[in-house]
Amino acid sequence: MIDYAGKVALVTGAGSGIGRALAEALAWRGAKVVCADIDEAAAKATASGIGHSAMAIACDLADHDAAGALIAEAADWQGRLDLVCSNAGIGFGKRLIKQQQDAAAERLMEVNLFANLRIAQAYARLMQSTGASGRLMITGSENSLSRPDAVQGSGQGLYAVTKHGVLIMTEWMRDEFRSGNVPVELHILMPGAVYTGLIAPLIPDPAKAPAGLNLIMPERCAEIALRGMDLGLFYIPTHAHIAEDMKPRTQGVADALEALGLR
Repeated sequence: MIDYAGKVALVTGAGSGIGRALAEALAWRGAKVVCADIDEAAAKATASGIGHSAMAIACDLADHDAAGALIAEAADWQGRLDLVCSNAGIGFGKRLIKQQQDAAAERLMEVNLFANLRIAQAYARLMQSTGASGRLMITGSENSLSRPDAVQGSGQGLYAVTKHGVLIMTEWMRDEFRSGNVPVELHILMPGAVYTGLIAPLIPDPAKAPAGLNLIMPERCAEIALRGMDLGLFYIPTHAHIAEDMKPRTQGVADALEALGLR
């Protein structure tokens, strides 16, 4: 188990859902936590609930300059930054064939994909300049790897594009960090259905969620995430069905190789 006593963690999207649960779980383990969120009141509420070992920062990660400023401010607070949980994200539900390249779509890309890249770049620069080692966990989704049965037909295509992009970006980044001697260990969290503000309007009572959704609470997601980091895992899934959901893709490729006479 990683000892977070005396260490500093930054959690984006900490005002609610998975982010809040991660912030609280890290604080319980002894970390000092920087709670960042676009909703200043929500970030302050999370920090206040944790106590004197937390601070709140309001930021909009769609702003190109926000990631660098956030990393710098978080590091300045205690003179170190041992862990970054790049968790902020927004939902989106519109069928691809009807989707326009409008401001909402561009914001989705900025927050869910490019903000993670900018945070990783800023954090890598910080660790290289200080000579310290760090840890970065980026929140993707089970949609990074599959199209779960429970959400098919819900218009999650463009959202899934951002999350698949986060996955492949983090895989490439891991290789670049290793070859470039960047002292940051990477993880990608791939949650399935978690009861957050994205789901609550559709399912007011989590106890009445369809069984096929396999809905879990944010606290359980945070528990799995921290356990995954304890184990040094790169991929951190939260639901067992992700392996089954991936089979149509892998089998389809295998069938194509067979048909093409390439195996």
